[in-house]
Amino acid sequence: MGRTGRTIGRVAGNLISIVISLIVIIPLVVLFLNSFKTSAEANRMTLSLPTKWVFENYATVIEQGKLVSSFFNGLLYAAGSVIIVVGLVAAAAFVISRNQKGVNRFLYYFIISGIAMPINNVALMKVMQAFHLVNTRIGIILLYAAINIPLSLFLAYGFVATIPREIDEAAVIDGCKPWQLFLKVIAPLLKPIVSTLFVLDFMAVWNDFTMPLYYLNNSRKWPMTLAVYNFFGAFQNSWNLVAADIMLTLAPVLLVFILGQKYIVGGVSAGSVKG
Repeated sequence: MGRTGRTIGRVAGNLISIVISLIVIIPLVVLFLNSFKTSAEANRMTLSLPTKWVFENYATVIEQGKLVSSFFNGLLYAAGSVIIVVGLVAAAAFVISRNQKGVNRFLYYFIISGIAMPINNVALMKVMQAFHLVNTRIGIILLYAAINIPLSLFLAYGFVATIPREIDEAAVIDGCKPWQLFLKVIAPLLKPIVSTLFVLDFMAVWNDFTMPLYYLNNSRKWPMTLAVYNFFGAFQNSWNLVAADIMLTLAPVLLVFILGQKYIVGGVSAGSVKG
């Protein structure tokens, strides 16, 4: 009876996994197939194969949708904000983890409270206007950095806490100054969590739609996610072009995820030991 129950449990678990996988995969398959169809065929949005594979859809999207400039805008926002986040979070996690007394502990809990707090776009718009950051590339980069710091600090703090303090003490005895201790001793040990934060934050920024929509009024500064929105407005009935546009937008972040998934699992697992 026990073996039968375990078998039923495994079968049920596999069936649930298959259903969940289909829910995720089927929309991507629909987009992929419709991106190669004619406009009339794509309007039906079905899983049927194209009667004629129209590869020119992608060339039309790249040329008329200005995706090259949008790609570099998105890359700038994602890479710029991730570099800021990783640099600040790595240093902050080390300092707070090694000295948990007084204001450091308060700052830690204050910053990570941002994980649960919703974004107030009205107040945020006032702040952005006060610093003249609305409709600027540096403004959107700083905004993304601020949004991703709380969760990144939470993960990095847990990872740094697993590094033995004896390493710090040995480095200090050998004559390391504080900045040398961090840059030459601790920073190389942070590679797993840094890789994890890079992949997670890059995907979060690349996939975001609302922040550029609210704070970038110039279409020349839009990333690829908003280029999809703009292209959809210009070609309301051309679902084949919309599907091709979305597939091109998904490609970079899927590549980053595929290449970095092992770092995500390793970094999060290592950082979950303490916190």
